[in-house]
Amino acid sequence: MRIGELARRAGVSARSLRYYEQHGLIEARRGENGYREYDEADVKLVSEIRSLLTVGFTLEDARPFVACLRAGHPSGGSCAESVAVYRRKLTEIDDDLRTLLERRAEVAAQLNAACRGCVRRGET
Repeated sequence: MRIGELARRAGVSARSLRYYEQHGLIEARRGENGYREYDEADVKLVSEIRSLLTVGFTLEDARPFVACLRAGHPSGGSCAESVAVYRRKLTEIDDDLRTLLERRAEVAAQLNAACRGCVRRGET
């Protein structure tokens, strides 16, 4: 299939596909006419990349998932390297949540100091 069809089926732009290719995540074959050509497995690869990027993973994070799929596994997350990326990402998210909760507590304390008796949204 050509780039436009892959883009449509995977729900990304052709520009994104060229970007993924530039970063070595997908690999197009070239037809005699010079057009990029992809096969059915590329739809799954691109869908995996897209779903990872959507939830905050980077292109570099996606590499083990792509490698896992290319190795013939049923999902990109079924290899040890992918599981390690999931664990690292969860740790990052947990750290971000702790930081946000600390910031929230500090802002709430500043509000209380500035406006005693003010009711904050979500509190009665």
